[in-house]
Amino acid sequence: MLKTFSKTDIGRKRKINQDCIFSCEVPLGNLPNLFIVADGMGGHNAGDYASSYTVKAIEREVMINDSSEPVKIMKEAIECANAEVYKKAESESDYQGMGTTAVVATIVNDIMYVANVGDSRLYIIDDGIRQITRDHSLVEEMIKLGEIDRESARTHPDKNIITRAIGVAPKVEPDFFEVELKKGDIILMCSDGLTNMVEDDDICMIAKAGRDVVQIVEELIRIANHNGGKDNIAVVIVEPFADEVR
Repeated sequence: MLKTFSKTDIGRKRKINQDCIFSCEVPLGNLPNLFIVADGMGGHNAGDYASSYTVKAIEREVMINDSSEPVKIMKEAIECANAEVYKKAESESDYQGMGTTAVVATIVNDIMYVANVGDSRLYIIDDGIRQITRDHSLVEEMIKLGEIDRESARTHPDKNIITRAIGVAPKVEPDFFEVELKKGDIILMCSDGLTNMVEDDDICMIAKAGRDVVQIVEELIRIANHNGGKDNIAVVIVEPFADEVR
């Protein structure tokens, strides 16, 4: 039995919450479930608009897509959302330059399909913690080139610069991942408002110590705020085999 809980928090420094989440445990179109985290960017209300509109557009497009292939469904939904957000940004000056990250996941039997644009992340927590998505960010590129190590990336002054986002260009290229799930796995989807404030090892410890999905989410947000809460925080926790006692 699949169990999930999700929540966003404005954090301690921001005046607007530009993070948006979506969690659906029941079938949506031809997908058996759907989970989304989007972290908007842009001045005034533009980032808020980009993330919330993207989530709504993906939900709508998934619902009407008649394909039976999860990756195809997610890809087409993301491309549609991108085109619509980009058109809005181009046509109205208040929304110029807006964009959003998006990490999208669906679980079909024991296989999870994931799509990712930007630096919002999906992790699997079992005995340890494993990042499934790969950030589309300047510091990630620098790590690949050997210019900095992963520890330095956490405090790098350019760590918030992302290299791909929904809505900033006419076309978008999501990355896709396919993961076989096993009993005891905990899935975490989140914005960088969590990962910039809480170390991966601490995230793992909190998730494994939590009594249930609600407590895990609440505690992760509490710790992120305790550590500074410098950004909005979005957290989605999914336990795909929740009938097994952890």
